[in-house]
Amino acid sequence: QVQLVESGGGLVQAGDSLRLSCAASGRTFSTYAMGWFRQAPGNEREFVSTIRWRDGRTYSIDAVNGRFTISRDKEKNTIYLQMNSLRPEDTAVYYCALGATDTGSYYYLTRHEYEHWGQGTQVTVSS
Repeated sequence: QVQLVESGGGLVQAGDSLRLSCAASGRTFSTYAMGWFRQAPGNEREFVSTIRWRDGRTYSIDAVNGRFTISRDKEKNTIYLQMNSLRPEDTAVYYCALGATDTGSYYYLTRHEYEHWGQGTQVTVSS
């Protein structure tokens, strides 16, 4: 009953910025956290950033901390990922995810804590 629709991916040059959006919809669902993951060809899906739904506190991996910012609009059930100073190594398919269960973790850092996933949006950063 939960659908995640991602948008905002594209092809940019190194140093450019991009903003991803993910809108969650459904008749009935609860949200404990939402987050962003990414997966490059041949690599495992990697956690990038998460936001706690109740209070909006965020956590991001060191590789993007200071460049990427996750945010939410609670009324719209939407999260964003503002990506600045993009690098070629940021190239990946970016996936939005929603955690609908209280896992006991302060931050949801693993894919197993998210029950619902978007289809992914391609981000390509050229040199």
